[in-house]
Amino acid sequence: MNPIWNIASKELSDGLRNRWLLAISLLFAVLAVGIAWLGAAAAGTVGFTSIPSTIASLASLATFLMPLIALLLAYDAIVGEDEGGTLMLLLTYPLGRGHILLGKFVGHGLILGLAVLIGFGCAAVAIGLLVEDVDLGMLFWAFGRFMLSSTLLGWVFLAIAYVLSGKASEKSTAAGLALGVWFLFVLVFDLALLGVLVLSKGAFSPDLLPWLLLLNPTDLYRLINLGGFEGGANAMGVMALGNDLPMPTAALWLCLLLWVGLPLALAWRVFKRRQV
Repeated sequence: MNPIWNIASKELSDGLRNRWLLAISLLFAVLAVGIAWLGAAAAGTVGFTSIPSTIASLASLATFLMPLIALLLAYDAIVGEDEGGTLMLLLTYPLGRGHILLGKFVGHGLILGLAVLIGFGCAAVAIGLLVEDVDLGMLFWAFGRFMLSSTLLGWVFLAIAYVLSGKASEKSTAAGLALGVWFLFVLVFDLALLGVLVLSKGAFSPDLLPWLLLLNPTDLYRLINLGGFEGGANAMGVMALGNDLPMPTAALWLCLLLWVGLPLALAWRVFKRRQV
């Protein structure tokens, strides 16, 4: 465990030195507080509305931000070390490639987890202190679930970034692949699914379409955060398919955990075969 922690602490210290943790935490805090008080400005009202609407808005925002931040944080984790010549040096030490990969994952995962806790946690505390008659139990339960699922979503894309970094021969290639993955899961997938839904004209079984949401971790994330609230029944667009998904919330959490584990195992396999 020591080799893994040594690499993790190095990645964590790099994140602190490069202001990654500070920048992400500040971004999350400002956006979360802004959405909590200004989220209903389009409807002509300013101020805190409700916990479900705040969590729904934050989840929609985090669906775009968390994958992008995670990919930017880790896209060069392997190929960058290779280009800089430090990967070969690391492999001369009594370290396995699994140690290096897990160490980087723990370090980057801690950066994301701490940023989520500090940034969104500050927003939850601000709401609890400044909003009158707010249900504190529901507030901290909703924000706790939201922060945990946001961290897991970030870890999913960290693992995917390691796969891309292990495959790429140059940092620029890894960056392009990371951007393509972000477009695929965050923007293209749901549009394609809606296109299939509209154009299939009965060619696809209606019972099959909701299961396709499990192929996208960002959809899983939104289903988890929309579930448990009355507003979840009024989901729009592709999220409405989730109402027909015969799975409890615990199963959605398990699927999100699998989305962390499977790409991480694939990243280890790719890294193991990489020639240095």
